[in-house]
Amino acid sequence: MNRLTANVLNVAIAAVLATGLSACNRNADAGASNASADAGTSAGADAGVKYAKVVSVDPVHSTVNHPKQVCHDETVTHTEPPKDEHRIAGTAIGAVVGGLVGNQIGGGKGKTLATVAGAVGGGYAGNRIQASRQHAQVESTVERKCETVNDTSSKIVGYDVRYEYNGVTRTVRMDHDPGDRVQVQEGVTAVSDAR
Repeated sequence: MNRLTANVLNVAIAAVLATGLSACNRNADAGASNASADAGTSAGADAGVKYAKVVSVDPVHSTVNHPKQVCHDETVTHTEPPKDEHRIAGTAIGAVVGGLVGNQIGGGKGKTLATVAGAVGGGYAGNRIQASRQHAQVESTVERKCETVNDTSSKIVGYDVRYEYNGVTRTVRMDHDPGDRVQVQEGVTAVSDAR
């Protein structure tokens, strides 16, 4: 029985040693693979995506003019002078009537003088009467007046982005606001990253 016990003990010790050795080998392999994975990750990080901190973002504006024509109706008053500005008709009619009336007065040389005086007086009176009744003609018309006005608007055409990478500040113009950081390649080319 001693021999049997000794053999069982030897087999058990051998099994424990074999299990322990294989566990050690597994831990060593895992450590080596983790180290190589860490080395790959850090190498990948160096060759991977890099970001630069955005210092400022200034929108670039462009002013656009939109000329348009604005029209409105306006009442305009025109004054036309009378047709007989010098009142010739009133003077002539008054002179004829005055001459006829003067011719009825007196006789001989007095009659001629009365006719002339009547014609002069009648002409003057006819001129004044026509002046009091004759007025300039005032006409009002509606005219369309148009003028060109500029309707200006401003729109954003880009963004001047200042960013800092490895202690160097650079500026790039982008078509959108990149947010807090920009993706860089070789520290120069900026690619947007969402905020």
